[in-house]
Parts: sequence; structure tokens; C-alpha cells
Amino acid sequence: MSESEVKSSHRMHVIHDGSRRASPLLLIHGSGASSGCWAPLVPALAGRHHVVRVDLPGCGQSPPAASYDVPDQAGRVARVLDDLGMDHVTVVGHSGGGYVATALAERRPDLVGLIALVSTGPRPDALLPQPVILRVLLGPPFGPLLWSRRSDAMIRKGIAATAARPVDIPDDMVAELRGTTYRAFREVLRKNGAYIAERSVPERLAALGVPVLVVFGAADPRWDPSSARHYEAVPGARVEMLDGVGHLPMFEAPEATGDLLSAFAAAER
Repeated sequence: MSESEVKSSHRMHVIHDGSRRASPLLLIHGSGASSGCWAPLVPALAGRHHVVRVDLPGCGQSPPAASYDVPDQAGRVARVLDDLGMDHVTVVGHSGGGYVATALAERRPDLVGLIALVSTGPRPDALLPQPVILRVLLGPPFGPLLWSRRSDAMIRKGIAATAARPVDIPDDMVAELRGTTYRAFREVLRKNGAYIAERSVPERLAALGVPVLVVFGAADPRWDPSSARHYEAVPGARVEMLDGVGHLPMFEAPEATGDLLSAFAAAER
């Protein structure tokens, strides 16, 4: 059973699943998303782990923040883990959440035991031309107006545009995505771009010496799937490609994705 709480000291919404006596596993959602994006994986993962999900600032049930810099977001996540008394956690990030996971390990290596990145673009030149609906919703001059008038169908269409297979997005996740503000989404994307432009994710991970798993959809429409090979430069990193899967392995291939994450977390302990 899930248990939710708001960490008022740093304004982060936190959800717990599984036994608190089990090994901790932190799930960080991607840009503009929410903790609900992990829902298809939680039942399996919570059988072995104390699963902690967070809504990053400005997303889901967490209020906006003054700064969306990746290291600042990682700092807020670190305070959540400190409050929970957790360390050497298996940290999993989807898409832009992988940047927060990496920055967390850079800032607080004591908190991170393992890192798994799901659909996380390694560097700026790996970004593909984005689906039309995302360009319309985010770009000038109509982006802010359209964002404020998004229907449930439009939200679902925007999510589906990043997948390579049909996906069923639950109503509660759509409701959570309504909590993401236009400013937060735009700022997160801008700050994510600055983070990987300063130094690529493989370069950052190679300097950390943390065991790494990379899961990438072989049909990802947001990031060039061949760019996953850049992670091979990280000593000991394991790269797994999922055939016929786009940017949302949690929804497109939940069983395979869950198995990879569970096996990775178990094998490295």
C-alpha cells in the first residue's frame, strides 16, 4: 500500500511503497512529469524494496521553486533522503530525472549506491527533432495559452507522441500532470540542457565510480537511440536496449524494465 507525505521543510511530495525495512530504491521522474509515471513498475519493485517516489519542484503535487537548476533539484532530493535516514540508495531516473540522479551522486556520493538511467539522453547532440505536439505546446507564441487550456486528450496525445507503442495513461497521472506549470516545464528543459552542455552524463558518471545501468528504447523518438553507446565509456556500465520501445519503457515494456531494475539492484548488493 502506498503512503504519501509532504516534506514541508523543502516542499517535496513523497510517496512510499513496500516495507521500510527493505533496501531503499528512489525513483525520479522526467521533465514535467510526476511520480505517477512509475506506477506500472511499483507493484513488482515494492515486493523487494522500500520504493520512494518524489515529485520534483513544480511537478505533480510539489509546488514551484525559485530555481530549477539540476544541482539545486538534486539538493532538495538529498534533503528528503537525509530526513528519511537513507544512504547508499539505488537511484533510478527517467529521462531528465537521470540528470537529477547524476547530480545527486556528484553532490552527495554518500547517498547513492547505484544509478540506473532510463531513456536519459547523454549529451545535447543526441536530441532528436521533437514531436510536433510538444513543439506546439512549448513554443512561442501560443505555448503558454495552449498549455493553460490543455484537455485530457491533449495531455494523453503529448505523452503518446514520445512512445513507440500504444500506451494506456491512467486518469490519476493525467491529473498529476495538470499540476506541472508551463514555466516549470520550460525552465526544467532549459536547465537540463545547460547541465549536459556543461559536461555530458557519461563524463560525469565516469568520474563518480558508481555502478551504472542504462535502459534505452531502441525506437526512442526523443533521443537518438544510438547515443546510448556513449554510456559504454563509463567503466563497468551496463547498457540495455529494448527493441520496439520508445521513450516510456515503464509503460511500453513494464515487465522487462522492472526485471532489469530489480536484477541490477539485487546483483550489486
